[in-house]
Order: sequence, then C-alpha cells, then structure tokens
Amino acid sequence: MDLVLRTVFVFLLVMLITRAIGRRELGSLAPFDLILLVVVGDLVQQGVTQNDFSMTGTLIVLSTLAVLIVATSYASFRNPRLHRVFEGEPIVLIEHGEVIEANLRRQRLTADELAAEARINGVAKLSKVRFAVLETSGEISFVTE
Repeated sequence: MDLVLRTVFVFLLVMLITRAIGRRELGSLAPFDLILLVVVGDLVQQGVTQNDFSMTGTLIVLSTLAVLIVATSYASFRNPRLHRVFEGEPIVLIEHGEVIEANLRRQRLTADELAAEARINGVAKLSKVRFAVLETSGEISFVTE
C-alpha cells in the first residue's frame, strides 16, 4: 500500500509541476532539458520505490501509474472542467494582427520568440496574422489572412 500512496503522490506532484512550468517550455526541449528530464525521472523513481527493487514493487508502481493515467484521461474526457484543469486551454497570442501582450507575459514569451515561431511557420509579418494560438501541446499555430 505504501508504494501505491507514493505513486499517487508523485503522479499528482509531477502533474502540478508540469502545469506550473508552462506548456511553452515543455513544448520545446533543449538538450539540457532532456538530460534534466532523465535525472528527474531517476529521482522520482527513487522517491517512489525507495529500496524496493522487487518485480512485485515494479508491478504495483506501473499498475498504479497506468490506472492514474487512464482515470485522469477518462475524467478529462467526461468532464470539460477537468479537461481544462488537466490539459489547459489554448491561448490566443495574436488577434487580427495585434499581439496580446498580457497573454505573452502570462506565458513568459517574448515578442521576439513569437516572431521567430512565425518565421518558422512561414509567416513574414505578424500584422498579417488573423490569429496565433498557443496550443495545449506547446506549439503555436498561425492563421493568416
């Protein structure tokens, strides 16, 4: 039972941390971020299993994680409020050629980063963008005139 409780706690903690970090940071992992992710995974494993290296412990932890993932996915599917909590909502960054500065600040994005994303997506001028939306995946989608 101790492993189940530890797994539930760590699952909720990881969910909270990923929501706090922000979708933009998670949408583009630099090499350092990838290495950090592996290190965090090892630290989480140590916190969950402690000194239990048995196959039974592994089975309990993986089963608990699988149940939690399926349960949150199902709850998110059935309840729109929970979907917003678990997945977030798309955020409009540009509307009719006008950059929404408040939304950029809230997502810790600069106008230069937004312009770079626009160029990567083949958009030369932000003034020609009808809508730019930061999707829940961390990607920015652009709709031009």
